[in-house]
Amino acid sequence: MAHMAHYREAHPLPFVVTHWVNLVAMIFLIFTGFYIHYPLFGGVMTMARGLHIFCGIVLLINCVVRMVLAFFIKSAPAPGTRELVPDYKTWLPQRDNKHQLWAWISYYLFLRKEHPIAAKLGVPQKFVYLLIPLLIFFTGYTGFCLWGTTAGWPIFEVGLNFMGGAMKVRILHYFMMWCFLAFMCIHVYLSLIEGVSPATLIFFWKETPGLVYDPETMNIVGFDGMGKEPDCGETFKSEERAAVDRARVVEHEAISTGDAQHNGFEK
Repeated sequence: MAHMAHYREAHPLPFVVTHWVNLVAMIFLIFTGFYIHYPLFGGVMTMARGLHIFCGIVLLINCVVRMVLAFFIKSAPAPGTRELVPDYKTWLPQRDNKHQLWAWISYYLFLRKEHPIAAKLGVPQKFVYLLIPLLIFFTGYTGFCLWGTTAGWPIFEVGLNFMGGAMKVRILHYFMMWCFLAFMCIHVYLSLIEGVSPATLIFFWKETPGLVYDPETMNIVGFDGMGKEPDCGETFKSEERAAVDRARVVEHEAISTGDAQHNGFEK
């Protein structure tokens, strides 16, 4: 099965940057969190705690920035197209994939061979990604409840008491780290099930050839080889593609006729 073309419009550069910040911050948070919970060697606890707090604040700020940018930056609503819509709309149910929940689940579970055609984010991905800001904010809140500098602030002191004290909050905060680990595994799986092209785009902003998709008709309308055969261009509509196909037939017939005449002269 041919894959969709992946264009930079799907992930504008600011989103590539915020994605990198998320990745680096989460990795440091997980490793420093493990060390704080299980200090296998000594001498770096102060640094680990400081780095953990710093990366937590960075992750929170980055999450807010990403959410705000979604309302000001446009992105492609699906792979295989350069057409743009406000980015926040790509996180919500879309006309071309709101009915595809079971199709996506079947595909992810290998019960369906064909990749559903539509939208940049599959329906399960939308559910998972919409939960991530809540996960980040709640984990950050429990972290501030435990941090000595902010634990006494009224907004965090109330939460600390409501959740049953520092020990229970610490256990809850640790549990949230496992939720982050589970999310990262699911995220990698959902992103790479079609191939490495989506990762190549979001990490290195590199476009890859593939099928061209028209969000208006919700159909595949061509193949963009990005200069390599077969190449039907980037944004062929059905009428344009039909015209090109007719032109190619005429060209082929002309070449065939010319070859026949040439062979006749040789005889």
